[in-house]
Amino acid sequence: MFHLRLFIEYFKQYMKTRLEYRWDFVAQFATDFLFQAVNLVFILVVFQHTKSLNGWNQSEVIFIYGYFLIPWAVFSAFFNLWDFNERYIIRGELDRVLTRPVHSLVQVIMETMSPESLLGVLTGLIVMGYAMTDLHLHWSWTDPLLFLLFTLGGVAVYAGIYIALTSISLYTDSKTDIQPIIFNIGSYGRYPVNIYHRVIQFALTWVLPFAFVGFYPASFLLDQEQWKGYALITPLVGAVYLAIGITCWNRGIRHYRGAGN
Repeated sequence: MFHLRLFIEYFKQYMKTRLEYRWDFVAQFATDFLFQAVNLVFILVVFQHTKSLNGWNQSEVIFIYGYFLIPWAVFSAFFNLWDFNERYIIRGELDRVLTRPVHSLVQVIMETMSPESLLGVLTGLIVMGYAMTDLHLHWSWTDPLLFLLFTLGGVAVYAGIYIALTSISLYTDSKTDIQPIIFNIGSYGRYPVNIYHRVIQFALTWVLPFAFVGFYPASFLLDQEQWKGYALITPLVGAVYLAIGITCWNRGIRHYRGAGN
């Protein structure tokens, strides 16, 4: 309850700050929506030249892409760690965080969250709804519950990986990091994994398991029995990678020696 109240207070302050410049806030929504629209157009263009991608038709690929947008949006809203190195290490703000009686990672997450990114959830649902008009799917009463579990698992996968990557900054004050590279790899998870080479399939499943963010859960919702086993372990994979990320963070914090010369 303490952390929940703290989160609410941080959220209030964030909204006050963001709404001070309302048009900038609206522009953020519009920009995010247009960015996702461009990716959707890319898929449509691809299917102008082929009827299927290794057995996946246009509507199925669009459905997978739409599903991917949902855990990605939640992750982007509450794990906005992109400028951690510059803000907390180079400028020394992590020293301030470590003087407070709340876990350092919780504070960083609350200070850097961007709730407007949750618009991606609505965008994802719209894209999925558009695809479902051609798919004629029949969901059981358990599917919405599994949808929620899969989404949380996908968010945990992303969070664990990026928390682990961010913790590298606790060992060095270098401005460079590998997050942009991993970001590009993560985009592979928004498409059917079996369209890639087997080496990439393995990497997206067991090394950097971005396939559990989009493809495997979405394929389950598409009634693809071939991938059912992978989809059902999505929450477990998310829990494991989140635990790895938090462990890396805690080790890094113990190693961190503070800003200064």
